[in-house]
Amino acid sequence: MKKWLIGIPAALLVLFLMAFWQMYFSARPPVMTDPATLAGDGSTINYCELPELDGSGKTAAQIPKGNTPGCGYDHFPLPILAECTEPLAEGVDDIRGLWQAVSGKVGHVERWEQCGSRQVLTGAGVIHDGGPNLNADTIGLNSNDTEGSVLFLLGDKEYCGRSSASMTWRNNVLEFNAFGWGPVVVNRYLRDDQLIWEYADGTTTVLERICQLPEEHKVPRKRGARIQLF
Repeated sequence: MKKWLIGIPAALLVLFLMAFWQMYFSARPPVMTDPATLAGDGSTINYCELPELDGSGKTAAQIPKGNTPGCGYDHFPLPILAECTEPLAEGVDDIRGLWQAVSGKVGHVERWEQCGSRQVLTGAGVIHDGGPNLNADTIGLNSNDTEGSVLFLLGDKEYCGRSSASMTWRNNVLEFNAFGWGPVVVNRYLRDDQLIWEYADGTTTVLERICQLPEEHKVPRKRGARIQLF
């Protein structure tokens, strides 16, 4: 009995170390985003002029998956789904455009792109892309990214946690399930002309539409503890 009790902390330590390694030292997700999209300047666009989803262009499944380069992009990129004109799927609310928080995480800015049953969130240095895509056979429908908050640095290399979630509309709420099968960690939904963001930490943020990216969001601020180890 005593040996069994002593073994519990050891087992928990092993599990913690395995989870920590998976979070920070496992292979980073391959960047599938078009290099021209990442290199382009998304701050020049009027986001109140939304593209028409009339089916005349590409479908969601014909466009490569978008994801975060490294621990974050170095400037606000062009839209991932610029060439997609697939009409929104049944049960999907239109939250396309640029949004800025007026309560909760005040000042936060995020861009939403949608077509078909695919949606892409860009903001705070990260790109989360969920739904059908050209690489779905190998990468899946979930977002496959890094979280963007750098915990520590080894030399010049930044280490941030991995992130993966599904994005599914259920009863007019966009639910983010951790890893696709885990608990709901984020909700987003429309309330009149505002976008509501409910986070797993219990916070609620209210966002309103804006047309142009504010100057201070062209280059994302660095996030995380950023502990320099070596």
